[in-house]
Amino acid sequence: MVKLYESGIYLVNGKEIVTDAAALPGLCGRSVTPAEGAKGTIAYSILQAHNTVEDMDALRMRFDSLTSHDITYVGIIQTARASGMKEFPMPYVLTNCHNSLCAVGGTINEDDHMFALSAAHKYGGIYVPTNMAVIHSYNREMMAGCGRMILGSDSHTRYGALGTLAVGEGGGELAKQLVGRTYDVARPGVIAIYLDGKPQTGVGPQDVALSIIGAVYKNGYVKNKVMEFVGPGVASLPIEYRNGIDVMTTETTCWSSIWVTDQATKDYLALHGRPEAYKELKPADVAYYDGCVYVDLSKVECTIALPMHPSNTMTIAELKANAADILHECQAAANKQITGASLDLVSKVRGGEIWVDQGLVAGCSGGTFDNLCAVADILRGRSCGNGAFTMSVYPGSMPAYLQLMKSGALTDIAAAGAIVRECFCGPCFGAGDTPANGEFSIRHTTRNFPNREGSKPGEGQMAGVALMDARSIAATAINGGRLTAATELDVQYGTPVYFFDKSVYDKRVYDGWGKPEPEAELKMGPNIKDWPEQPALSEDLLLKVVSYITDPVTTTDELIPSGETSSYRSNPLRLAEFALSRKDPAYVGKAKAVHAVELDREAGKDLPDEVKAVYAALEKVVAVDPAKTVIGSTIYANKPGDGSAREQAASCQRVLGAAANLALEYATKRYRSNCINWGMTPLLVEDAADFALEDYVFVPGIRKAVLEGAKAMDAYVVKPDGTVKKVSVSTGDLTPDERQIIADGCLINYYRNN
Repeated sequence: MVKLYESGIYLVNGKEIVTDAAALPGLCGRSVTPAEGAKGTIAYSILQAHNTVEDMDALRMRFDSLTSHDITYVGIIQTARASGMKEFPMPYVLTNCHNSLCAVGGTINEDDHMFALSAAHKYGGIYVPTNMAVIHSYNREMMAGCGRMILGSDSHTRYGALGTLAVGEGGGELAKQLVGRTYDVARPGVIAIYLDGKPQTGVGPQDVALSIIGAVYKNGYVKNKVMEFVGPGVASLPIEYRNGIDVMTTETTCWSSIWVTDQATKDYLALHGRPEAYKELKPADVAYYDGCVYVDLSKVECTIALPMHPSNTMTIAELKANAADILHECQAAANKQITGASLDLVSKVRGGEIWVDQGLVAGCSGGTFDNLCAVADILRGRSCGNGAFTMSVYPGSMPAYLQLMKSGALTDIAAAGAIVRECFCGPCFGAGDTPANGEFSIRHTTRNFPNREGSKPGEGQMAGVALMDARSIAATAINGGRLTAATELDVQYGTPVYFFDKSVYDKRVYDGWGKPEPEAELKMGPNIKDWPEQPALSEDLLLKVVSYITDPVTTTDELIPSGETSSYRSNPLRLAEFALSRKDPAYVGKAKAVHAVELDREAGKDLPDEVKAVYAALEKVVAVDPAKTVIGSTIYANKPGDGSAREQAASCQRVLGAAANLALEYATKRYRSNCINWGMTPLLVEDAADFALEDYVFVPGIRKAVLEGAKAMDAYVVKPDGTVKKVSVSTGDLTPDERQIIADGCLINYYRNN
């Protein structure tokens, strides 16, 4: 079904996989080195077209457009304003699909929406009102185009199936584009995702995506690389099916994705009134890839990702064949990650069957026109029952919603007892349709991380989420919640005909691109606050470890919970109160205590006895100068930052006085970039056992080492008993700009100083 090649491969004429370079002359009449062949990928040509320098190994890129939603755009615009932005230099789409439940937190959600509308007027942006479209649905319909690049402040910014190399990053990277700077990154490797065959009836895009994620996530096969979808199987997939696979590539930890384009791509763009956005994209006659994932679509089965990660995959048939043992094992593993509550999955096995409590089909991955038509085909004339099981669907955009109404699909869905909701991302991160305590939810959404569905384990509230395709969720619904694969049903699926009605956007979306109104005033709600001032990196640095996390991976949702806490995203200090609240409730208090010590030091007050004792211990082995040493907090985590692009996962630590992170590795580039852009040094350590909660870590000469790009630095760990251990830490590779950003203390300081 899914096979990973152990080394790089050549792709000849877009179809033949060649592992031995010696075979190339016989196939194409010439020898090709890997370096030459790498230039034949689709990704290379797009990166080259957007690179502003000749060096293709150290890219400095400008994007064609930007996009953000209402969890991220206020902070980005505030950062860019503070950095000197006068108008948006490229189209910038501001959607309102994450915090559109305006009752949460009083008026503050709608205050942010009005801020965005006023910013679109003032700076020349595109404002998509609440519940008009999910961020990625709108960008597929209106902004994506072959050969383009789009940068978004949402991790699932993926439009590769439409020929667009799209990247999800933290807000700082968008702010750089808004002030005329470049996106700087080493040229990523490219992995071929070779699709062959055609999916079985009842197997949907989520099944294919989860099968790929399960094969590549844990081994890091595509981490920070481009996934390039090629092969004859692409032609068997409708565009919305491709979009559904593509948006889930984020969960592999890849950097971006791109697909070959064809007549189906051309038809999609023409249907959306943008025929000029199409051009054929395909690899050169010989292209070299750093690896290859071979997928036989005909052998993909209905698949499920159990809590608490999209990579925790197996076929539904495998799960049902050994349900009690598998769910017991999953439950035990999940409960090791949870503090304050426990997940109960074993009780969901009754009478030899697995019973779930909720089904959702929503957002950028689930709420596509084709998916909901398939749901309607399954539910038509049937019932979801009047038991505990509930089902809701959320179309991705109002144009899709309109067509689903006209086709009768929504009538069929609603008549079966499912609830038809608005265009909203909320269920994906716990801001809508949160299950009851102890319930088990199956969802065609993007993630099932801990607390992603809205649980609050610290308050004893815990539910579980598994990811599945819309078709199998609907199949489960007509069986009253009994877990059912869509391939178990005999369903006659229709061939939905889609007509894109742009008039709803013409009537409601404000398009101010190229028409800034400098005299317009920003509407600043009472919760919208400026970023607090941040100190520059000192010559030496003293860190106190105030949280120590040993989970294999720490998600951004654990670093700063999503859901209703996101309502405070425009108030940095208020939001910071929730940092690590569902993972380490003691973190905020401990971080504040360290920050108070630093503020007292800056004010010339005496250091507390604890810090004096640390310096006394250090003076026995290394020179120290408290006057040149900022005192900051830090967290240790084995592998932090999997998941969302939200910069608040880093900025909340920073405004509480954090000066660094300690990690064995960083789960994603975007989280590491967020740390850098907020002035926190992303330190890599060699051995987790060198550090513990309440330890102090002294890094002498850190400013000089960062600015000079030192590969490693000496650090000294001071234990509570006064013993000192010398260790080595490093930052990994940093661009010259990144080094200066860390030294200046944050991106805002960097622009102010430069």
